[in-house]
Amino acid sequence: MTAVSDRRSGLSSTRQVGRLAPVRRTSTVDLIADCIRDAILDGSLPPGAPLGEAELAYQLGVSRGPLREAMQRLTAEGLLVIPKRRGLAVRTMTADDVRDIHWLRTRIECELGRRFLALPPADRKPVLKGLAAEVKRMQRALKADDARELGGAYLDFHRRISVAGGSPRLARMMGTLLIETRLCTFSMYEHFEVHRDLAAEHLALLDALAESDADRYCDLLAAHLDEEVRRLLAEPEDSKESEDERLLAETPDGPQPLHRLDLPEGL
Repeated sequence: MTAVSDRRSGLSSTRQVGRLAPVRRTSTVDLIADCIRDAILDGSLPPGAPLGEAELAYQLGVSRGPLREAMQRLTAEGLLVIPKRRGLAVRTMTADDVRDIHWLRTRIECELGRRFLALPPADRKPVLKGLAAEVKRMQRALKADDARELGGAYLDFHRRISVAGGSPRLARMMGTLLIETRLCTFSMYEHFEVHRDLAAEHLALLDALAESDADRYCDLLAAHLDEEVRRLLAEPEDSKESEDERLLAETPDGPQPLHRLDLPEGL
């Protein structure tokens, strides 16, 4: 999965205006924050997982200063919370969170889609090619019954269109909302779970974009996200009725140790 590379290349790009664009230098804080985000995304740090500063610093091989700054950043983003006990923990999403996150995604992604379609056709072409690659990745994952790969392609499809919308601010917001979307899955289900109709739904989204039909794209997106809310908040007996429509993957029962960061020389 290319979550970190896509996020860095997409959100740190700068338009050249008569001179070379400055290169954004990744800091230790950035690397730590990305590592924790990725651990939340793959379930290594599940909802409610306590994050001890000393233990994390030891696991990652970093000093507590940049770790503390990275954790403060993630707290500001809403991915970490301060529980009643001391320390920080990964946020556990509630039913209200599920509704809010998907409501925000509907509005922001629709606007980004409209902005993307306002670009010249030549600028849209490589983005559409990238989106088509993610749809094919979904289709391959579906044939292989690979829930993780299907979920990864889903996130990368939406990251691509978010960055292509041309608003770094909205793209940053979408980056957090997509991680929160994954947290909703982990908070509401016992396992990592995706639905088999994702590939078909995203092929339809791609077709609407390829045909420059912004209204159809927004309608399809809203229908998809509304259905996700319904599924996430369904009663257990209702969700069991659709087991054939789902792909499941095992998730850790508790927090997993994070790998030591390989910091570039000079950081």
